[in-house]
Amino acid sequence: MTATPTPLERQEQEIPRFPMPRAAQCPFDPPPALREQQRQAPLTRVRLWDGSTPWLVTRYAEQRALLADPRVSADISRPGYPASAPSSGKNSVGFILMDDPEHARLRRMVTAPFAVRRVETLRPAVQKIVDDQIDTMLAGPRPADLVQRFALPVPSLVICELLGVPYDDHAFFQANSGTIVNREVSEPERTAALAALTRYLDDLLGDKLAHPTDDLLSGLAARVTRGELSRPEAAGMGVLLLIAGHETTANMIALGTLALLRHPDQLARLREARDPRVITGAVEELLRYLHITHNGRRRTALEDIEIAGHRIRAGEGLILANDIANRDPRAFPDDPDRLDIDRDARHHVAFGFGVHQCLGQPLARLELQIVYGTLYRRVPTLRLATDPDAIAFKHDASVYGVHALPVTW
Repeated sequence: MTATPTPLERQEQEIPRFPMPRAAQCPFDPPPALREQQRQAPLTRVRLWDGSTPWLVTRYAEQRALLADPRVSADISRPGYPASAPSSGKNSVGFILMDDPEHARLRRMVTAPFAVRRVETLRPAVQKIVDDQIDTMLAGPRPADLVQRFALPVPSLVICELLGVPYDDHAFFQANSGTIVNREVSEPERTAALAALTRYLDDLLGDKLAHPTDDLLSGLAARVTRGELSRPEAAGMGVLLLIAGHETTANMIALGTLALLRHPDQLARLREARDPRVITGAVEELLRYLHITHNGRRRTALEDIEIAGHRIRAGEGLILANDIANRDPRAFPDDPDRLDIDRDARHHVAFGFGVHQCLGQPLARLELQIVYGTLYRRVPTLRLATDPDAIAFKHDASVYGVHALPVTW
């Protein structure tokens, strides 16, 4: 005879697992269960792979408040940190998983190259990269995989130029980056990929120490020489910037293109636009609508925090699911599940909020503005070359996108 579960046991059994699966027929939308959690309350409990039950924060206002709260830690080594997979608990990706003042010290060393005014000076060079890649794609065979022929090369070329990394090595660093962001690989595989990239960046730093040039890695090498950075710290920062500089933007280019092809009215509006404000607005709306980082931002409470009628205890984990926050009707009241490039979506949280918000967002915005403002105008007949149902999405990765996007024109 089976024993009747106690109220506490029933409560434990009812805690949903995270991450949650998407609906196959709605690949651009957050998981239905995530939407249900948002409907229920701004904070709910979820169960992770290791049995832990951190708080899931689904609503926009509460996410912004917690991301700006100094009592909330990004340090992966703290007890209670809600890790997304088995790990050593050591920080292997630099300052984004540190707290101030060390976070601020390291971040300041690479802030200048990503300042809005400095990034804007790159516009002609990025425009040339985009045009050259379109020329190459148009001169090649059809159908073409937009991921390999355009979406991946563009940000890789840009970040290689900025960092001082040889683009000839793109197959190596793209493969290892893909392993690192794959949620389904083993911890030894992820560790090996990270170690390979770290050795590679360390070797490049050695070259820059001996023969500096005008690039970001040479700037980091100079700080190593002055004793402001250790060489391992500089190599780690190089790995972080290299991965973040191409992986996220490449997925946004491909996934954004697919979303526009599936919304032809929005694509036509963007293709025919001559006002740069329309293109700028389209970038913000696509960032809001797609929000490609779907692991949730992970944090730990340093002190007890009262928020939205809930008490978060010191040492408890937090997962801030920004994809569903960007669909919160309280923040985006005009049908947040609809793609509308004329929407004012500038207040989205695709780049986070507070002191840990994305350092490279000015560069990402610039690249996406140029891509979305150029590709569909130069290739007005661009269309899918496969059944939409045959497209494989990156459900296995912490950076969401498509594995391939066959297109023709």
